[in-house]
Amino acid sequence: HSGCIAIDYSKNKAKLKQIRRKFMKAIIYDKYGSTDVLQFREVGKPVPTDNEVLIKVYSTTATAAEQMMRTGKPYWGRIILGIRKPKKKYRILGIELAGEIESTGKDVKRFKKGDQVFGFTGFRPGACAEYMCLPEKSSLALQPTGLSSEESAAIVDGATTSLFFLRDKGNIRSGQNVLIIGASGSIGTSAVQLAKHFEANVTGVCSTANVALVKSLGADKVIDYTKEDFTKSGATWDIIFDTVGKSSFSRCKTSLSKNGSYLPTTGLINNVLMLWTALIGGKRVKTGMSVEKNEALLYLKELIEAGKIKSVIDRQYPLEHAAEAHRYVEKGHKKGNVVITVRPNNKT
Repeated sequence: HSGCIAIDYSKNKAKLKQIRRKFMKAIIYDKYGSTDVLQFREVGKPVPTDNEVLIKVYSTTATAAEQMMRTGKPYWGRIILGIRKPKKKYRILGIELAGEIESTGKDVKRFKKGDQVFGFTGFRPGACAEYMCLPEKSSLALQPTGLSSEESAAIVDGATTSLFFLRDKGNIRSGQNVLIIGASGSIGTSAVQLAKHFEANVTGVCSTANVALVKSLGADKVIDYTKEDFTKSGATWDIIFDTVGKSSFSRCKTSLSKNGSYLPTTGLINNVLMLWTALIGGKRVKTGMSVEKNEALLYLKELIEAGKIKSVIDRQYPLEHAAEAHRYVEKGHKKGNVVITVRPNNKT
């Protein structure tokens, strides 16, 4: 009737399609809080700069690290993330990814359109979306041959973190006795496999429900922490790797060999202890953070393709159910990794 505007969609179909291409689906949050703050929305599709690649994301993951980002806790982290609410560049989660290079900036040399890649976003989360831009020098590598996008995304952070601590910090050697606390988690499942690759004698610590899994990954012995306290067993280890922040140096000290290393992935106090124990010698705390992972990804790619290590996936969720995936991770009982599939079967 009068006052209405008629639109000829047949004539405007191409224009509408062009407009549509400038948007993408993503999981965003614009305030700190529980998983209820996560929203499935359409946002602007990123455009790569001269030194960036645009990645069509196939898979990402839900991680414990992202819980801290989403909740803004501990509070000191808000100095980086945003004091009252997350800064714009932190409003899309996702730190691990597998996908395809959609396009490249004019100065990019490492990758070309169509390359299948996997990698780590570092301090630039945003993989929980259909597209993401990353600098060419980011922690990216060609995806391991024979691995699905879900498997590729799932192995990135846990495996590279384990490699950093065991090889680079712990200087792991053949024949050493290694204890892995949280052996059934994202980092732990990779740590067990890598420690065996380095020919160590591996003891995993986990709950009753995960004993079989940890044994299947190659652990020589598994301690069920609901039934046994490893600190009271009388045994000692050359390396104690705490992947979940459930122990302390003071508690583990008597379980370390004479010049043993305690490797914690979390805790500000451990940075102080690292400096102190380096001065006094003997049993030492060794910690840190691996941000640049390119060498590690290439190293792991070879191991994966040789069948030396594998991904461990607990559950998979579609992008629109990412909040549910994060709720599951928040319970603290996941086995290995929780994957978010952005594009089922690597299509569109």
